[in-house]
Amino acid sequence: MDNMAMGSMVMGDGVPSLFSLQQMYWAVVGTAIGCAAVVNVYEKALCRQRLSAASGSLSTPAKPKGLLPRSCATAAAVVREVAYVSPPPIAVGSVVLRPPPLGRTILVLSNLVTLTVLCFYKLDPRDEWQYEDIAYRAGFIAICQLPLLFLLSAKTSVIGFLTGSSYERLNWLHRWAARCLFFTVIVHMGYWFTSWGKFDYILVKLKTDPMSKTGLGAGVVLLWIVISSLSPIRGWNYEVFVIQHLLSFTAFITMVYLHVPREVRVWVWIPVGLYFFDRFVRLSVVLYNNLSIFHPRQRRAGKCNGLWACKAEFTPLPHDTTRVTIADPPISWEAGQHVFLSCHSIVPLQSHPFTISSLPEDGKMEFLIKAKRGGTDRFFRYAKGSHGLPVARTSSSSSSQASRKSIAIEGPYGRIRPLQQFDTVILLAGSTGASFTMPLMRDIVGRWSGGGRTQRSGVLRLFGRSQGVVTRKVRFVWVVKGRSQVDYFACEIEKVIADVKELRGNRQDGTEVDISVYVTCDESFTGEQSSDSPGISSVFSQEHGKVEDLGLTGSDDEKKMPPPQSNDVRVKVQENTKEVAGVKPVNCCCTNVLEDENAIVPACNCETCSIPTPTPPKDHDPEKPASSPPRSTTTITTTPSSSSTTASVQGGQNGSPPPRAIRILSGRPECRNLIQRELELARGESAVVVCGPSSLVDAVKDAVVSLSDERAVHKGSGAQGVRSRTCIHATNSSPSSPRFVMLS
Repeated sequence: MDNMAMGSMVMGDGVPSLFSLQQMYWAVVGTAIGCAAVVNVYEKALCRQRLSAASGSLSTPAKPKGLLPRSCATAAAVVREVAYVSPPPIAVGSVVLRPPPLGRTILVLSNLVTLTVLCFYKLDPRDEWQYEDIAYRAGFIAICQLPLLFLLSAKTSVIGFLTGSSYERLNWLHRWAARCLFFTVIVHMGYWFTSWGKFDYILVKLKTDPMSKTGLGAGVVLLWIVISSLSPIRGWNYEVFVIQHLLSFTAFITMVYLHVPREVRVWVWIPVGLYFFDRFVRLSVVLYNNLSIFHPRQRRAGKCNGLWACKAEFTPLPHDTTRVTIADPPISWEAGQHVFLSCHSIVPLQSHPFTISSLPEDGKMEFLIKAKRGGTDRFFRYAKGSHGLPVARTSSSSSSQASRKSIAIEGPYGRIRPLQQFDTVILLAGSTGASFTMPLMRDIVGRWSGGGRTQRSGVLRLFGRSQGVVTRKVRFVWVVKGRSQVDYFACEIEKVIADVKELRGNRQDGTEVDISVYVTCDESFTGEQSSDSPGISSVFSQEHGKVEDLGLTGSDDEKKMPPPQSNDVRVKVQENTKEVAGVKPVNCCCTNVLEDENAIVPACNCETCSIPTPTPPKDHDPEKPASSPPRSTTTITTTPSSSSTTASVQGGQNGSPPPRAIRILSGRPECRNLIQRELELARGESAVVVCGPSSLVDAVKDAVVSLSDERAVHKGSGAQGVRSRTCIHATNSSPSSPRFVMLS
């Protein structure tokens, strides 16, 4: 059968040849990629136009004007509203199944329908005499899908480059494309077995025909690949999954090569070539990033000693978290990107992706790694052993004495639509998910300070480099278990507050940053503590009353606070914890959902952690939108220290309102109300970015879908659109390495 020219075989009048059907499939795939590429080009052009308008001092650069921009915004709003919808989770015993969003479902079903049509076009699946024709056709359609699988899985993907998506945002499509491939393989095998079964010929064929043996073997291996790629199995042990996945892929490709006719083996060589090309590019990137010979400037400056360019310090933090710091890294990156990090002296032969929590201007590459299992746990145990007791932030002297390990980095990877083109940016994070959102906030504030910084990446930009910042306000929400976690980014938050204060003092451009921290579980409800980080230090007492701020809101009608008499400001958060049976509560997890940050709510304690009914402020009018709500009482405790934080509570020059600083609240955020307040004040398209546990991601996605429908951009309400970008802090998919998987 190897010598048969099956691809050119005609199966009847008007029936396309097998080669023609393969070309038809790739015409459909190419059209879909082309449409996505056109959208990517349009978004780049729109971004450039908005940034140019902002640099020209246009009041509302993020608001579409004109028939064509409004029509495009309307179409985008309709598509996003449909694509973001997620069916409710399905509970099967102790397992919770989360159906994919509607947009993903439509895309996968479209591919499945295309494959089904190509397999059965002008053939009768009930005609026994056409069983073999259907089997042949399904086999040819199946093998032509192999290049698509590898294009979607590669780190250096052509599809990703054309569509503006990074590999992690295409990975889900890679898995579903494999499942669609398995569907066509089932059709191929099923019709052959049915045809042979009429003559009781199945076992004879499998015993005597080498092509049938290799075909069955390839089908079994593909079945294993599909099953082992399911989330529960993939998350059981990620290192084992990666190794067996590579071995299974090798076995599958080998059996397919032996099974198919020679005329279609080109479909096998294409994915093999794509795989080795991707590996070659990745190896080149690794060598360039980590060998000091490629960075002579750093060598002359004394930043790279020896052959290896990167050395890292491991610092233990509270809540089983490790801070990994690479001083003077030889590469640059963008906010929100990640690298694959490996330290073979601690975790041999493993490499895992971690989001970079710092910016290039910091002069260091920093990661926050939550200890789970495997490599991340080894990192934390090594950090504890080399530093002793955990600390929140090491001093310069202790850092210099810390043992440094040679480390390898691959990347950076990840693409995100520039956030500085949106009027309002809402950033929500859970736990170490702030390592993704914190650089994004700092990047926007840095662009404010620099008057619109240019892109730092050396990658060729389609429309060159543009300046200007559209964003007026950044809303940053961080949900943590303990207040000690705030110290992870204490210095960064303090610098953001100081920078915004300086901006508002120098020019009245209306820029604003609003930061809230929600504490859900705190292990220290008694005593009075303060962190080592200046300016953001917190004082806790056993009384409950209210949550105090480091500043005031930016509303004009609010009461101004007089400047403090000393140099440092401390946030004072008062909590109440009742003793149950004479035992003080420990590890209390607050389940209160705070619908209004400004409302005074009952204390959250371990005895009754029910959802409270918020008490509205005295001047609250239910008929008015919650855009400028009155503030609760604020108390400031001061101690002599640096003067940088004092500015954050003083009003701006010429009577301008002071920038809001940081609030620490006990409970969980009501995502819908929080997002709605910011959207009501937006003057153009807004962006919502969330990174954290799946529960937080789902809540934000549902809120965005609901608000998109209510605001009705495409229904003539005049409200502005909202763009959502979500990522799951998916420790389940890789237990030893927290990963960020982009969903939209």
